[in-house]
Amino acid sequence: MRKFLISGNWKMQLDRAESLELAALTMAKLKDNCPAEVVLMPTFVHLDAVGQLIRNSQLKLGAQNVYFEKKGAFTGEISPAMLDDIGVKYVLVGHSERRHIIGEEDELLNKKAIAVITEGLVAVLCVGETLDQRQSYRTVEIVGRQLDAGLAHVSSEAVDQGLLVVAYEPVWAIGTGHTATPQQAQEVHKYIRDKLVGRFGEPIASRVRIQYGGSVKKNNAGELLAQPDIDGLLVGGASLIADEFLGIIQAAAQVPSH
Repeated sequence: MRKFLISGNWKMQLDRAESLELAALTMAKLKDNCPAEVVLMPTFVHLDAVGQLIRNSQLKLGAQNVYFEKKGAFTGEISPAMLDDIGVKYVLVGHSERRHIIGEEDELLNKKAIAVITEGLVAVLCVGETLDQRQSYRTVEIVGRQLDAGLAHVSSEAVDQGLLVVAYEPVWAIGTGHTATPQQAQEVHKYIRDKLVGRFGEPIASRVRIQYGGSVKKNNAGELLAQPDIDGLLVGGASLIADEFLGIIQAAAQVPSH
């Protein structure tokens, strides 16, 4: 059984006081029998403060980015070991904004994923197509290529240990108000699951959690989570509003785990 994974990606939002306030409010209102594993992903400069606040709670700490080297003269970069040192458990790799705004390419993202997994942290490998690519019927081609490249040299043993999550985030649905229908999302999630089966075998692939991300709100969370291959949600703007984010988490209570 795959427990739902709900992650709040705060992106480049909130100052220190706002970050701590939002984390505290989420922590206070999260019920003891939470139906999902919940991850908060603040900006780098607030990671440690938020991590210390939630350390003994149900909430987990996640990072929005990472560099693949252990240490060295890499100005401005942060290693997996540094993230581990402050309690980070999950790390986004290849979020669409890193791919399409910052210009990160598949080879670099593969190095990041391997570095995260080697450190014993969970790599959340993000994949997804642009609007042009979807309209030209290239979704499977693009997502398949990103998966193949991102998972190169990732071992079955690491995946079996739960060190991989895949997040499908159609670029055309991020921050646009447009969300893939549950059926559209499920089609791609099923394709991703089949790719994982081909690579790692059915027993391992059946345990990998695949998140959906793209204009998720509490009023569409339940429908998305009800799909058989959608195991969680990667939430952007809605995670900055405590009641909205908690509503998304509670939507998971209405849906049996897969």
